[in-house]
Amino acid sequence: MESNKYLQTIESSKVTTDDAAVKAAVNELLEKHCAENATNEVYRFLLNCIDLTTLSTDDSERSVAAFTQRVNEFENNYPGYPNVAAICVYSKFAEVVRENLDVSEVNVAVCSANFPSSQARLEVKTVETALAVADGADEVDIVFPVNYFVDGAYEEVADEIAEIKHSAKAGDREAHLKVILETGLLKTAANIRAASILSMYSGADFIKTSTGKIYEGATVEAAYVMCQCIKEYYEKCGRMVGFKASGGIRTSADAVKYYTIVKEVLGEKWLTNEYFRIGASSLANNLFADITGEAAKPF
Repeated sequence: MESNKYLQTIESSKVTTDDAAVKAAVNELLEKHCAENATNEVYRFLLNCIDLTTLSTDDSERSVAAFTQRVNEFENNYPGYPNVAAICVYSKFAEVVRENLDVSEVNVAVCSANFPSSQARLEVKTVETALAVADGADEVDIVFPVNYFVDGAYEEVADEIAEIKHSAKAGDREAHLKVILETGLLKTAANIRAASILSMYSGADFIKTSTGKIYEGATVEAAYVMCQCIKEYYEKCGRMVGFKASGGIRTSADAVKYYTIVKEVLGEKWLTNEYFRIGASSLANNLFADITGEAAKPF
C-alpha cells in the first residue's frame, strides 16, 4: 500500500495534534495580536493578497471576460491602490483571463484536476492541468486526494500530487501548485498535519485550506496547524511554502485573523503575496471600502 517513509515523516513531526491545545493557542494568539493588525496598512496589504475568484456554474467566456475587465478598470481608476494578486477561475477559462488581462502584476490562477471533488483518473487531472498552463495559467489549485488519504494510501497521495505538479509546465514555464487540503473534511489537527506534510514533501508550492464548495471553509484552527507545518518544513528543508486561506472569508476582520496567524507563526518573510493568499470574491470590495471609507464596489 504505502511505504513506511511517509508514515515516519508524519510521525516525526513535532506539530501538535491536540485539537484542544490548538484552539487554546489560536485564541490566545488572536486575543493578543489581532487588534494591532486591524489597520489601513494591513488592509492594503491584504487586498494585494487576494485571489479574486469566480467559480460559478453559470460562468461563461463573456462573464469571465467581464470579471477580468473589473481588475483592469481598478488598475486604471484607482492607481494609488494595490490590485489583487490573481484572478482565479475554472481551468477552461485560463485563456479567457490571459487574453483579457492587462495588468502584468496580476496572475492567472485556475482550479484544476477535477475540482472540487478530485474524483477523476490521474490522466484526466494531468491533462486538464497541462492544458490550463498551456492556455496561460500561472498558478494551479488542485484538491488533495482525500480518497487515497482516508485509505492510508500515502504513497498514492504523494505520487498523484507529484504527477500533477510535473504536468503544470509549458515550455520553460512552470505554474505554482496550490494543494487544497479541504480541512473541513479532514477536521482534526492530526489529519490536517498529515495532509500538509504529504503535500509539501510531494512538491506543493502552497497549501490551501478549502474549496469553499462542499465542506466547511477556512478556520483559524486549521490555518494555525498548517502554518506550524510550513514552519517546521522550512526549518527541515529550507524551502518556503506558501499558505492560502479560502472559504467564507468575507470581511476585513476575518482576513486580519489569518494575517495575524501568518505573521506570528511564520514571520515577516511570509508577509508577501508570493507566500500568502486569500481566496475570496466579496472580500476585495469590503477591504476597499474599509481602506477608503467609500461605498464603491470596484470588483
